Amino acid sequence: MTVKPDWLRVKAPQWQRVGNVKEILRDLRLNTVCEEASCPNIGECFQAGTATFLIMGPACTRACPYCDIDFEKKPQPLDSTEPLRLAEAVKRLNLNHVVITSVNRDDLSDGGAGQFIACIEATRQVSPQTTIEVLIPDLCGDWSALSAILGAKPDVLNHNTETVPRLYRRVRPQGEYDRSLSLLRETRRLSSSVYTKSGIMVGLGETDTEVRQVMEDLRGVDCDILTIGQYLQPSQKHLGVAAFIHPSQFQEWQDYGQYLGFLQVVSSPLTRSSYHAEEVGALMKLYPRE
Repeated sequence: MTVKPDWLRVKAPQWQRVGNVKEILRDLRLNTVCEEASCPNIGECFQAGTATFLIMGPACTRACPYCDIDFEKKPQPLDSTEPLRLAEAVKRLNLNHVVITSVNRDDLSDGGAGQFIACIEATRQVSPQTTIEVLIPDLCGDWSALSAILGAKPDVLNHNTETVPRLYRRVRPQGEYDRSLSLLRETRRLSSSVYTKSGIMVGLGETDTEVRQVMEDLRGVDCDILTIGQYLQPSQKHLGVAAFIHPSQFQEWQDYGQYLGFLQVVSSPLTRSSYHAEEVGALMKLYPRE
């Protein structure tokens, strides 16, 4: 793999704090995308006592060549105790904001919507002050499943577009750019109160013009929050990095996003969809949707 530039160096975590979070997760038999997807910010987030919970996993029904989540294992039946265990973890970690995401479960009739709903409801029961963000797959375009998730009233509905349309066949072969945009458009049509969010990776061969077009497309469906981060190759078997994007370019995208009217743009080499997600609480106070 190509040598990473200096701006992609991550501070060594304080492993005692990381160990405490991991101990709670192991005790409650929970998965996190932080670990399963080899996120470079795992140390910082675990030190802060935050985690992005990965439900219905860790086996995925899709094989996106950029992602480090396992797609070779057979997906297991849903566990009815998972929402209760997740809620207990939110309580023990005393989270102000929780992100709940999942693998793709195209084998399920509702794409896993019911499990998202159960996790939202269980969390609300034990920790009503915690704001809830769901980072969902495209549900294969099932907007009735999307409507059901929104009916549980998450505070933030996040769905990543991941890359530019030209690269979808190579980067996200089982996804569709237009379907992802439609999901965000439908979310806004179905709910005026939820904050919508999306994220893209760069460094896969896209151009600046293409990135800006995606940003414009997202604002066109009234997306509130955008994250832009550098793609990092998890292993030799995954897609290679085409380019390491300089921090100054990320700043230019952030400035352009603010010009377009996003409520928040988080754009830096180490930004990931859930990185500093807890800051949305302050955003909601500044820009109440209702």
